[in-house]
Amino acid sequence: MHRVRFAMSKPKRHKKLRGIVEADETYVGGKPRRGTKEIQIDHRKRGRGTKKTPVLALVERGGDVRAKVVTDVTAKTLGKIMPKEIHRSARLMTDNYRSYRSIGKNFASHEIVRHDIGEYARGDVTSNTAESFFALLKRGVYGTFHAVSKKHLHRYVDEFAFRWNTRQVNDGERITEAIKAADGKRLMYRQPVK
Repeated sequence: MHRVRFAMSKPKRHKKLRGIVEADETYVGGKPRRGTKEIQIDHRKRGRGTKKTPVLALVERGGDVRAKVVTDVTAKTLGKIMPKEIHRSARLMTDNYRSYRSIGKNFASHEIVRHDIGEYARGDVTSNTAESFFALLKRGVYGTFHAVSKKHLHRYVDEFAFRWNTRQVNDGERITEAIKAADGKRLMYRQPVK
């Protein structure tokens, strides 16, 4: 299945996201197993500050998603990724996480919703489309696969991004797209299991 997920990963050449683009991050992972050093972690913590793996999603409203497992969600890390994926003419929508503030200056406008005061939408300013992608990703990971290792999480993220990006087509067209996406890619069995 990892070979199929690798085939579904985004092509090297793709158009940058335009129009209204939402950026958000989530954390994927479960509770540590008993007997590990991580068992002392406070499990009431959610999001930043946990040992879970961060995933960044950039969603063009009515269009595609670019999702990526990231090492952290600092301005330095996000600042390298976002300008490569989002066109300068885009309206960027984020929550009020401070890492987005300096990055937002690279785009036509940067609008913020303040989750800290209970604001999730203000007119068309929202990050709910990115949240919808995360809901599908997490439901798939927790409900279908049950446990996904950090080592292979990027492949599952690629699969769900492919599903999102082909949501408007029927199953036959989706299979054709997956086969086309496999062109030029080769994943040997030893690569995913190293």
